[in-house]
Amino acid sequence: MTKIFVAILIFLTVWLQYRVWFGKNGQQQLASLQIKIEQQKKQNKILATQNEKLKREIFILRHKPEALEEKAREQLGLIKQGEIFYRIIPSENNQ
Repeated sequence: MTKIFVAILIFLTVWLQYRVWFGKNGQQQLASLQIKIEQQKKQNKILATQNEKLKREIFILRHKPEALEEKAREQLGLIKQGEIFYRIIPSENNQ
């Protein structure tokens, strides 16, 4: 009787250990999820930094009209009426 009881306890111990280490929601999956969480935190930091830069740019564009004009000239190539636009193309020296 005790041999059967010991065998059952050993089986249950081995089975529970297997489930803890390799089963669903086990240690391997936990370690994998922790790595994914760290990667996501890094990505979130990068995106938060980009968001802050964009918020500053939006603030500047809303409150400083000269910045808006500069962006329009720079990115869209806009010029004021009566201005002359010169485009200088650098020459390529094949040396």
